[in-house]
Amino acid sequence: MAQEANPFESLQEQIDDAAAYLDVRDDVIERLKNPERVLETNLSVEMDDGSIELFRAYRSQFNGDRGPYKGGIRYHPGVTRDEVKALSGWMVYKCAVVDIPYGGGKGGIVIDPKEYSEGELERVSRSFAKELRPFIGVDRDIPAPDVNTGQREMNWIKDTYETLENTTAPGVITGKALPNGGSEGRVEATGRSTMLTAREAFKYLDRDIEGATVAVQGYGNAGWIAAKLIEDLGANVVAVSDSSGGIYNPEGLDTRAVKDFKNETGSVSGYEDTESLTNEELLTLDVDLLVPAALENAIDGDLARDVRADIIVEAANGPLTPRADDVLTERGVHVFPDILANAGGVTVSYFEWVQNRQRFYWTEERVNDELERVIVDAFDTLVDAYESHGAPNFRTAAYVVAIQRVVNAYTSSGNWP
Repeated sequence: MAQEANPFESLQEQIDDAAAYLDVRDDVIERLKNPERVLETNLSVEMDDGSIELFRAYRSQFNGDRGPYKGGIRYHPGVTRDEVKALSGWMVYKCAVVDIPYGGGKGGIVIDPKEYSEGELERVSRSFAKELRPFIGVDRDIPAPDVNTGQREMNWIKDTYETLENTTAPGVITGKALPNGGSEGRVEATGRSTMLTAREAFKYLDRDIEGATVAVQGYGNAGWIAAKLIEDLGANVVAVSDSSGGIYNPEGLDTRAVKDFKNETGSVSGYEDTESLTNEELLTLDVDLLVPAALENAIDGDLARDVRADIIVEAANGPLTPRADDVLTERGVHVFPDILANAGGVTVSYFEWVQNRQRFYWTEERVNDELERVIVDAFDTLVDAYESHGAPNFRTAAYVVAIQRVVNAYTSSGNWP
């Protein structure tokens, strides 16, 4: 799996590619390629055995022209400053492409959560929340879950913030459990927007998704939910994978049964009546639809030459390097980008924030209906930009839409010295 591309440099290259199709000054584009601020902190946390361990943590606030900073917090041993900066930038343009009133932020702690007890993880989370306290707030910066975090961690951060501020502020963070002010539909939102993007892509390309073969790399929350919802459209999911490897059955998999198996064993590997394959082998299967749903840089320029899928819908953030984009564009593979396809998470986070502020909560049906409207409208806008600007691919078209919206917000507000 490719890891050589710097994700922050990839983001900046994507912005430059789109800027070529816009009438925007170079100095304004340069401003939109760099974060406004980055917090870097060391967390000193007591372990269960009484020892003190140090954890490096980050929060990048990339751009707030369109609203409060918004973005997840990930716990992963591979977290870096440049990764967090890139992810916060992608959040800016993700929010803009689906036209919700947020800027972009992202946070991360360098930690492998599998190595720590629940009590230790709670202390790490609360320590980070204490450091974030001056920088976050309902109208300032609203974190959310990301890789290896979920409702539990969001609840801890919310409780720490509210305790220190002596207030009730459920909207300070999203992705919470329902009893803590969470939203119906939030858990499935990223996978659902991936499915909706795939559905609309097949329609636009005049192809039938029913019976289409699908491979999904990554079987965490986004990947497995995308898999089951795409299966529900009548597609045939023939391969899935997680960090341990992948499984393949040309006759198709029961996505829900595979998830149950993974819950029981910790891995999809070994599922009955399947062939084993590596993640790279999965990415090069001859399928109609490929869904990369793991980490960034899954496909580089070399691997892209071996990709045989006709359509790629990105559930992960930044799964293709810029060189991979170039290769796939040259080969006529249609890539529908992360900043649209996985925007369901931040969109329903926005719905959660709205509900928190109103203290009025929606049904799951309403959440899903509103999400579908947002994603379909954004898809239509993306297609219009692709056709009207003569963009080389859908990613560039998405950035054309998003950058123009951020520029409009910035220029209409003026520049504070």
